[in-house]
Amino acid sequence: MPPRKLTQRSRIREGRPFPLGATWDGLGVNFSLYSANATQVELCLFDERNRETERIVLPEYTDEIWHGYLPDARPGQRYGYRVHGPYAPDAGHRFNPNKLLLDPYAKQIVGQLKWAPQLFGYTLGHKDKDLSFDRRDSAAFMPRSAVIDPAFTWGQDRRPHVPWQHTVIYEAHVRGLSMRHPAVPEEERGTFSALRNDALVEHIKGLGVTSVELLPVHAYVDDSQLLDRGLRNYWGYNTIGFFAPQARYMATRTVAEFKQMVARLHNAGLEVILDVVYNHTAEGNELGPTLSFKGIDNASYYRLADDRRYYINDTGTGNTFDLTNAGALRMVLDSLRYWVLEMHVDGFRFDLATILGRERYGFDPSGSFLDAVRQDPVLSQTKLIAEPWDVGPGGYQVGGFPPGWAEWNDHFRDNVRAFWRGDAGQLAELATRLTGSADLFRHKGRRPHASVNFITAHDGFTLNDLVTYDNKHNEANGEDNHDGSDNNISANYGVEGPTDDVAIIGTRRQQMRNLLATLLLSQGTPMLLAGDEFGHSQGGNNNAYCQDNETTWIDWEAAQLAPAADQARFVRRLLSLRRRYPLLHRSRFFDGEYDEALGFRDVTWLAPHGEEMTPEQWQDANAHALMMRLDGRAPASGLRQVAANVTLLMLLNADPVNSVEFQLPAMHDEHWRVLIDTARHGGRAVPGGSPWTAPPRSLALLAVERDRIASSAKVAPDGGMLPH
Repeated sequence: MPPRKLTQRSRIREGRPFPLGATWDGLGVNFSLYSANATQVELCLFDERNRETERIVLPEYTDEIWHGYLPDARPGQRYGYRVHGPYAPDAGHRFNPNKLLLDPYAKQIVGQLKWAPQLFGYTLGHKDKDLSFDRRDSAAFMPRSAVIDPAFTWGQDRRPHVPWQHTVIYEAHVRGLSMRHPAVPEEERGTFSALRNDALVEHIKGLGVTSVELLPVHAYVDDSQLLDRGLRNYWGYNTIGFFAPQARYMATRTVAEFKQMVARLHNAGLEVILDVVYNHTAEGNELGPTLSFKGIDNASYYRLADDRRYYINDTGTGNTFDLTNAGALRMVLDSLRYWVLEMHVDGFRFDLATILGRERYGFDPSGSFLDAVRQDPVLSQTKLIAEPWDVGPGGYQVGGFPPGWAEWNDHFRDNVRAFWRGDAGQLAELATRLTGSADLFRHKGRRPHASVNFITAHDGFTLNDLVTYDNKHNEANGEDNHDGSDNNISANYGVEGPTDDVAIIGTRRQQMRNLLATLLLSQGTPMLLAGDEFGHSQGGNNNAYCQDNETTWIDWEAAQLAPAADQARFVRRLLSLRRRYPLLHRSRFFDGEYDEALGFRDVTWLAPHGEEMTPEQWQDANAHALMMRLDGRAPASGLRQVAANVTLLMLLNADPVNSVEFQLPAMHDEHWRVLIDTARHGGRAVPGGSPWTAPPRSLALLAVERDRIASSAKVAPDGGMLPH
């Protein structure tokens, strides 16, 4: 049957096409919706009990935008749209006014999606599948868009503006970080309010990281197949509202809660970076539900195949957002600017970012979206991080993004994992990864910080599991352990999973220290996965996207005990050294050129016997040991960067069995001070020119400082921090 008729009571005026969305101006609300192919748009109003009270035809259509102004509407008003037009899937159109639709620009979404056949534009089970037309009303199963009052007193809020070369990213999940924290009130756990908690903020700040990167917080949908298995979408890569915070993360049910969180983190000097998913939506392919974009203007928002009934699926999730369309591109840019200008976030990590740069002919670093962001006076000044791959043709683009972007560097991840596991032939590449991956990023004026280095991330093993499991263990996901990557470059060192064997436990802890030290002492932008500072385990699950439970939630009580607390202290020590020595976070790539006046190179690669590495040694597949000397007195890219007359020496021995004797460089009768030693822990001074025995699987960082660096905090002999 056709949609039921409701009497229109509210006054409706012409209104304005911009800004898009529902905008409260203090007197009323302007409603504006983009749809290039619709024939009519109805605004549907709901009361607080979610009963539909009115349907109002938007009276004006300007430049492909439908709009109207309601002087009687106020913040808190719940609403949705019913959009009329052709239902012609073969032509790419899927209009169905029987389906209530979320506003793409909704600043808040209230209520939960309830999976039901009525959500689909076609009749489930029909012999013609999506070519059929479903006439049932979906409103009873849909959440609602809500009008907000954006007013908020930011007070003295100031963005930290952390320079890229000083940036250290902490990747975290709102719920995973706070659900088991004893200092967080139970009613606030798993919400933005929890991230304002002093104890939690002080831990993050105390580690020495500078920027908190939150997994998706945009409003998203729980997949029906997960709910059927008693699970739900934990990571949040299933967005349906790109302006609205996820309701599950709001203890107060108000958008202001997110702003309060940002203000608290800023007050602690921490940046807020959001993981965002503009490559696809929760509506899936032609057999997916009609929730918003599909019913508003399917042919404009999505990339369609030559047979326009079907979707291009470069994301592996069923659909792909079409950023070659002006309306879709505008929505994404408006969303990004909203989160920067109104919500005060400091940057974004873009999921499957290759899609954002893909034109009809393929990936283009000067594509519509990438060029638009680069010239935007707001967005170009934020931190922009790409996950530089997708599953489409030519989808792997590490190093291929334009200036102004940083990128996840999986070359770093894979090489460092393989090196410390003891794999053959890793040494030459390791030198490139330690020094910022110039082979990938040194072009067009890009700097080492463009390489976002990581060992682990939300997707894959945690650090603990990387050294505890040979294989993934994803049985709890309900997919017969077929999901998740099989290429983990991991090792269990004798037993699969937890063990009481003291030797195996010792090896695993030392390997975690080696991996952490390599990550946090390398050139580039390090990213630390929340929980890795404690050795958090997910029980071998390397695809915990649906585990919103103790599998993924950090156990803060266990984190206070040894050895977890010892590992956290080790992370703090590493980051204190990274801050102390500019040589460890240079703003320019090393040149490796010899300076005749000083008699040094900025970086020198030494074999264990103390002589410079030869081409034959670099090519030795069985070589596992190396010394890297960084000298603060050498020039960098023609500009002298004096680092308080400091020379640093990193010694790496990844041989799983044999100790290696290194001959330390002689430094004019000066002593090398031991800053880090992953095998022995204790610090000491060692004469230049003397031998150093590095046990199997160990890393050490040594320093000669001729002029002490002025600092309010001194580094203790063991690399820890002494009181002021």
